[in-house]
Amino acid sequence: MYKTRQAVNSLLPLAPLASTERYSTWLVRNSISHSSLLGSAVGATSCPNSPLRKFSAAAPPPPTEPAVNESYLSGTSGAYVEEMYEAWSYDPKSVHVSWDAYFRGQAYQAPPSLGDSTRPNEVSLASMMPGLAGMTPAAGKADSHVIETHLAVQGAIRSYQVRGHLAAQIDPLGLNNMDREKARQMIIRSVTLDDKDMDTVFQLPKTTFIGGTEKALPLKEIINRMENVYCKSIGVEYMHINNLDQINWIRERLETPGALELDTVEKRLLLARISRSIGFEAFLAKKWSSEKRFGLEGVEMLIPCMKKVIDKSTEMGVECVVMGMPHRGRLNVLANVCRKPLDQILTQFSGLESADEGSGDVKYHLGTYIERLNRATNKNIRLSVVANPSHLETVNPIVEGKVRAEQFYRGDTEGKKAMAVLLHGDAAFAGQGVVFETMGMSELPDYTTRGTIHIVANNQIGFTTDPRYSRSSPYCTDVGRVTNAPIFHVNADDPEAVMLVSNIAAEWRATWHRDVVIDLVGYRKFGHNEIDEPMFTQPIMYSIIKKHPNVLDIYSQKLIGEGIATQEEVEAVVDKYDRICEEAYKKAQGETKIYNKDWLDSPWSGFFEGKDPLKVKDTGVHEETLTHIGRRFAQGPPNAPDFKIHRSMERILKARNEMVDKRQIDWAMGEAFAYGSLLKEGTHVRLSGQDVERGTFSHRHHVLHHQTEDKSTYTPLANLYPDQAPYSVCNSSLSEYGILGFELGYSMTNPNALVMWEGQFGDFANTAQCIIDQCIASGQSKWVRQSGLVMMLPHGMEGMGPEHSSARPERFLQMSSDDPEYFPPEQEEFAIQQLSDINMIVANCSNPANYFHILRRQICLPFRKPLIVMTPKSLLRHPECKSSFDDLQPGTEFKRMILDSGPAASNPAEIQKVLFCTGKVYYDLIKERREKGLEDKIAIHTIEQICPFPFDIIKQVADTYCNAKLCW
Repeated sequence: MYKTRQAVNSLLPLAPLASTERYSTWLVRNSISHSSLLGSAVGATSCPNSPLRKFSAAAPPPPTEPAVNESYLSGTSGAYVEEMYEAWSYDPKSVHVSWDAYFRGQAYQAPPSLGDSTRPNEVSLASMMPGLAGMTPAAGKADSHVIETHLAVQGAIRSYQVRGHLAAQIDPLGLNNMDREKARQMIIRSVTLDDKDMDTVFQLPKTTFIGGTEKALPLKEIINRMENVYCKSIGVEYMHINNLDQINWIRERLETPGALELDTVEKRLLLARISRSIGFEAFLAKKWSSEKRFGLEGVEMLIPCMKKVIDKSTEMGVECVVMGMPHRGRLNVLANVCRKPLDQILTQFSGLESADEGSGDVKYHLGTYIERLNRATNKNIRLSVVANPSHLETVNPIVEGKVRAEQFYRGDTEGKKAMAVLLHGDAAFAGQGVVFETMGMSELPDYTTRGTIHIVANNQIGFTTDPRYSRSSPYCTDVGRVTNAPIFHVNADDPEAVMLVSNIAAEWRATWHRDVVIDLVGYRKFGHNEIDEPMFTQPIMYSIIKKHPNVLDIYSQKLIGEGIATQEEVEAVVDKYDRICEEAYKKAQGETKIYNKDWLDSPWSGFFEGKDPLKVKDTGVHEETLTHIGRRFAQGPPNAPDFKIHRSMERILKARNEMVDKRQIDWAMGEAFAYGSLLKEGTHVRLSGQDVERGTFSHRHHVLHHQTEDKSTYTPLANLYPDQAPYSVCNSSLSEYGILGFELGYSMTNPNALVMWEGQFGDFANTAQCIIDQCIASGQSKWVRQSGLVMMLPHGMEGMGPEHSSARPERFLQMSSDDPEYFPPEQEEFAIQQLSDINMIVANCSNPANYFHILRRQICLPFRKPLIVMTPKSLLRHPECKSSFDDLQPGTEFKRMILDSGPAASNPAEIQKVLFCTGKVYYDLIKERREKGLEDKIAIHTIEQICPFPFDIIKQVADTYCNAKLCW
């Protein structure tokens, strides 16, 4: 075939051809004859014994049947077959009889002819390369106009696919839509299309599906169809995706003729859903005209959009949908998407006192959890709307973590059963950095939720700020391009276009398990809230909005014009929902109390039942369990002698074994014992954060790496017992805000898991302060939502400079609900009652045993509270910071204070000074006391649990050391 390739390569530049000839003629003319060899120049080497092939004059006999059917005729080597054919051309007897039968039976297609083919087993090269069809021997060159026009058509098609969204009519107010002729010039600016070619029929390239079953269309029809797809109510950005299969998938669903069409049943259902969305807002406006509710007026299509996404996703196997959203439209989503009882929603407007725990929150921040039948698919679906603070987009990583946990507990590794839907405002989606942090997790193995559907309720304004002052990018959704997410901009006044986009988005997520963005472009009928005056800052926009009809009027008139509905039917649908709202309103008027538990977004079924609320399970562990965990933690993968471990790591493993022999633990071993014992008991353990696999200070080493094979690792704690719970240790992206929010969401899903986030340094928590302030410290009070999340923050001045020293424990203490001026009543269950009443626990442990117990206590408590632990740096390897196995046995527990047990404790009445301290400073103090010989004169006690403060123990110490001066 190399001869054919040479011929084709010579034609590719479309060089003029003087003449054409048959391949066989060319082959004979260029063959070396016997006479030419004999007449070679003097000094040339002759080859008299070389066998030369000649054409046979006589026709060979017909083949026999057995020869035709020989098995080796099925060979696939093209070069070998061509060699056989070439030999047979010279002399049929020079090849095996089977090849002779094969070629003579015309089963072989000869190489393409450079001229016009006449033989049945030859094919014209022009037929294989359509671009050469116009190159006739007479003309000598191709028709350049034909070639340029074909290229222009293909360029125009691609221009629509790449830039069509810039000209799409996606603004319902018409303020930002491009003129049709200007749009056409902008889109196809790089190609020239003559009017005379508009009626010319062009073959459609493989890169478009606008033809459907037709392979060619007139240019006028091609442009018309491309404009209908890309320049009307939908603008699509997808050509930035680097996967051709995904690009073609979107092309097919957008461009196939009839893709935008809904049947009569779907249109009537859509009308009903629009009427409910608008009817809910109208009812609230009628009853509470001066109340803040952050309604959806102007983007009411959000409700049908979400319902379509959920319907399609449920149809494709999704069982659980977790949603996060801002305040705008929240009540409508709760009512018409989740179908939360309307009377519970309307009761929130009454200002009633709560009959249960918690301070509650404003109605447009509350979450919910609903399990119901999806009538469209007749399948059960669990819907959860996560409560959120006023800080926009904060809820995003929390939702992702919650979905990841849902998938984990369901064994849903492909994300087919649980999914996330995130709603955004346009200004926040472009402005808030946590959006980027959250989307950055979408493809990370330990954080992906296999695709999130993002829906932007685009009001084209942020509070009072125009987009031109609030973002530098053309669209508010441009962050989605970073993760190769397709972005669908759609005019919210075109309901059928919204339905198409919603359907494609749900299918995309189910097919490719990647993020997708729907930009629902509408407007905001009122100001930032219903009592705000927008004419102060956007007079032109709001003068248009005042005259603009709502989407129900627009769509109902369309259906009436199509004969699908009548005016009476439209009014009946609207009146029906208004009556439903009136009935719910009457029921709400009869309520005298509200219940915060009705708004819980993460219920833990059965967790609190049957437990003594003031009893903590034993945190001690039997020694044989500790020994087993220690031995496994001190070795590489069993039965894998080829697994090469780093030499320094081998010394660390050896040191772990020696500690087990001595029945002694350091900080890393104490942590491993806590995790391993919980895993043995069936508790899932997840540790997340920057560099947590090794540990910032190279102390943890929970993942061993093969030194000569990439991606070959071994995690000892994940291989302790055959029936243990899963252990996940996850190096995160360089994010605190997003990752801490993710782990908080993960911890909310199931209380029977130890979920931890570790800061690379303690002061890095300040970039996640919003999660700490708005969700961790106040989550239970506002939303009756408990969490057992553990934050581990390395703390202490260790020569790393001011930036990496303090984890700012004072901030956490300031956010604590512990009242320093109030001494709780002393009772038998004083310590556990304190924990029950507190909003979060703050601790600074001074030895590995106490660290072991406080981690296990998180699971042994009958409730869940966040735990903030100031973890050490120098103590990780301090020779005195060790604990005995005896301190971990059954019957031992976490010590809120560790009291001095030395000489000073034997004669407390004679002690003149008592020092209280916490954390690593204890070792500095006892060293100084020892060097100065004051061990019998000064007592030193460590406060391990700072919040809630151990008032009772402090009182006992003060009474015991009655003559001493108490110092901090």
